[in-house]
Amino acid sequence: MSGYMRMGWVRHGLTSWNKAGKIQGTTDIPLSAEGKMQAHRLAHRLSIESRVWHGVVCSDLQRAETTARIVAERLNIPLLTDVRLRERGFGEAEGTTEAERVARWGSGWRGKVPGQESDEQVRSRGLAFVEEFSDKHAGESWLVVTHGSFIGQMLQALETGVDDHHISNLSLTILDREGDRWVPILHNCTEHLNLP
Repeated sequence: MSGYMRMGWVRHGLTSWNKAGKIQGTTDIPLSAEGKMQAHRLAHRLSIESRVWHGVVCSDLQRAETTARIVAERLNIPLLTDVRLRERGFGEAEGTTEAERVARWGSGWRGKVPGQESDEQVRSRGLAFVEEFSDKHAGESWLVVTHGSFIGQMLQALETGVDDHHISNLSLTILDREGDRWVPILHNCTEHLNLP
């Protein structure tokens, strides 16, 4: 892994399950009307900024794909899908609220849910994507539309040193590859959501 590349990591827009505090994982929940509006706001922001993006690559789950399509159409850039960008599979926790998870598995539920994809599994497919994609698109800038838990895992795996605890819906985190390091340029930014 070497040479320059920029990745703009975007968490998909809001869904009804996000609003209700339910974990989605690989359950394919669509964007809500508010989520679509958020995606249009990010698309508008990116269209007036000076940064140039060469394309968008996204998870194949519809909440990410719809977000990515809105941005790609506004910027008139290519849209690719990669199944490795899917959210972590949360097993039996999918569709449950925090209170339900705590009642069922205790406050340390994250490590106890049957059928859940491990941190190692998430990072391994994520890093395989990053390495392959950034070598193929060296010298370019790409938006990567994916999911909250997945982005958190990637920020740790790429050793960015930034806080990965809560990645907001429709936030933008920009990482530049400099040699063999990924350097954060912008983190978890949602200022576009406050525009009128």
